[in-house]
Amino acid sequence: MLTVKQLRYFVAVQQHRHFGNAAENVCVSQPALSMQIRDMEKELGLSLMERNAHHVRLTPEGEEVAERANEILRALQDLRDYAEQVAAPLSGQIRLGVIPSLAPYILPKLLPVLATQYPKLQLDLRETVTATLIAELKQGHLDVVLAALPVDEAGLEELEIFEDHFLLAVSSARQIDERTKIGPGDLAKENLLLLEEGHCLRDQTLSFCGSTRQSGTANVGATSIATVLHMVAAGYGVTVLPQICADTEIADDRITLLRFAEPKASRRIGLIWRKTSPKSQDYKALAACLHSITNE
Repeated sequence: MLTVKQLRYFVAVQQHRHFGNAAENVCVSQPALSMQIRDMEKELGLSLMERNAHHVRLTPEGEEVAERANEILRALQDLRDYAEQVAAPLSGQIRLGVIPSLAPYILPKLLPVLATQYPKLQLDLRETVTATLIAELKQGHLDVVLAALPVDEAGLEELEIFEDHFLLAVSSARQIDERTKIGPGDLAKENLLLLEEGHCLRDQTLSFCGSTRQSGTANVGATSIATVLHMVAAGYGVTVLPQICADTEIADDRITLLRFAEPKASRRIGLIWRKTSPKSQDYKALAACLHSITNE
């Protein structure tokens, strides 16, 4: 009979395509993992993968079994989540993914509130770009994601928490009156500094002002807003900054922040989870905590 352990090991191999890395991921020795996979193949009467010294390639049957194994493991996690949710709101483990343009500015405020109000909650955090978070959410490796909406993915639920307005950061050496209101057309000839590919803030900025661009944008290869702002302070260009970042990041008098004219540019921030998750009430409680700290 197949076991949950075998399914977990097989899914780890599918994800890592390497027995050593998969074994490390599930905290067992490589021989023990290999033995469980071979037992699984024997039980199913199928060859699930091609093996060599460097990597693992799943057979067509292996790909189908991996998809079904992932579904089973997600269902088991949902069962555990249901039991925890019934026992007490926001208790047990919740795996939260957060995009980099939110994590440093929201988590320091959120974590103390959760520790006080929900002491039985174990919050495991993952910070990376939206596409990776959504993929891991759909695979069942995350429970809920805090990101910019919408993601428009089938099978996912979205709940908006707040609207985050954009500001324009410019060098103070330009001596622009802070009361000046900026429109997308004003950015046409600016050297617009952006985060590297994959960050949703980059895409949102280009969506807002891309149609007016006449000069190129500068991808500085940065993964953090702080790095981009140092470039602005040094006079290399301008950047669009979410308002939620402003208090933390702007401690440099070499940077001036300007507001956009109406209609103001902004992004919608919210939580995203699988529609099948039994913990929707927990995520709504988490959303309420987030709403309280972002509207102080």
